[in-house]
Amino acid sequence: MAAYILRRIVSTIAVMAMVGIFVFLLLRLSPGDPAAVIAGPRATEQMIAGIREQLGLNEPLPAQFVHWAFSILSGDFGTSVFTGTPVLQLISQRLEPTLSLSILTMVVSVTTGVSFGILAAWRSGGIVDRILTAFATLGFSVPVFVVGFFLVYFFAISTRWLPVQGYQPVDRGFGLWFVHLILPTLTLSIPYIAFIARVARASMLEVLSEDYMRTAAAKGASSYAMLFHHALKNAGVPILTVIGLSFAGLISGVVITETVFNIPGVGRLVVDAINNRDYPIIQGVLILVSGLYVLINLAVDLSYTLVDPRIRY
Repeated sequence: MAAYILRRIVSTIAVMAMVGIFVFLLLRLSPGDPAAVIAGPRATEQMIAGIREQLGLNEPLPAQFVHWAFSILSGDFGTSVFTGTPVLQLISQRLEPTLSLSILTMVVSVTTGVSFGILAAWRSGGIVDRILTAFATLGFSVPVFVVGFFLVYFFAISTRWLPVQGYQPVDRGFGLWFVHLILPTLTLSIPYIAFIARVARASMLEVLSEDYMRTAAAKGASSYAMLFHHALKNAGVPILTVIGLSFAGLISGVVITETVFNIPGVGRLVVDAINNRDYPIIQGVLILVSGLYVLINLAVDLSYTLVDPRIRY
C-alpha cells in the first residue's frame, strides 16, 4: 500500500515537471518575437524592449526557466502585461464563479449519471434501459454550446423561467446564486451525465453477470443489497476512472459555458487573455488548472484502493 502511494506521488511530481516545462516553452518557442507579438504591430522598439524586460526574455533560456520555476514555487505567477495586476490576484477574483459552476456540475453529473447507469443495468433490455441509453447517446453527441443555446431559448427566452446570463455571488443570497447557475449547470452536466451513465451501465452489467451475483440472488439477497453492496463496489474502478476523466473535459466545457452565459469566471479570463495575447495570465491559469487536474487524478488513483483491495498489494 505504501509503495503504491509512493509510486503514484512520484509519477505525479514527474508529470507536473513536464507540464511546467511545456508551459514555460509555450511562450519562448512561439513563432517570432513573443514581445513583439504581445506589443502589436504598431509598437515601438522601446515598448517591445520593455515587454521583453518584464517577461525576462533577455536572459539565457536555462536562466529564464530557473527564475520562472522558483517564482512559481514561491507563489509568484507574474503580472498581466496589459493591466499590471498580479496574475494570482486576477485568478482569485474570478475563482468563485468557476468553482461554483464546476462543483455543482460534478455533483449533478456524478449523482445523476451513476444513478442512471445503475437503473439502466438493473432494468437491462426494458423500456427504462432504452430511454436512458438513448438519452446517454444523444447527450454525449450534442456539443455543449448547442445544448446551452437550446436551454437558453426554451427556459430563458420563451418561458422566462430563468435568467439568460450573468452570475450572482453567493453572499448576495443563496437563491439568487442558485437560480443563475441552473442553466449553466444543466448545459455543462448533460454530456457528463451521459458519459458516466454509459460507463456505469456497462460496468454494472458486467458485474451483474458474474457467478457470485447469481449465487447471491439464489440465496435470497435483496435487489438493494445486490446492486449497492455487491455490484456497485465491484464496478467502482471504471466508474471512478470516468469521473476523473470528466474533469479534463470540464476544463474546456467551463470555458465555453462561461462564454455562452456571460459568467465572469476563469474561463472568460483565459479567453480575454488569449484575445489580448496576455501570456503571463495564460501561463498562470495553465499551471494551476494542470496542477488541479493532476491532483484529482492522484486522488482518483488512490481511491481505487478503497473499492478494490487487490490494488494495495
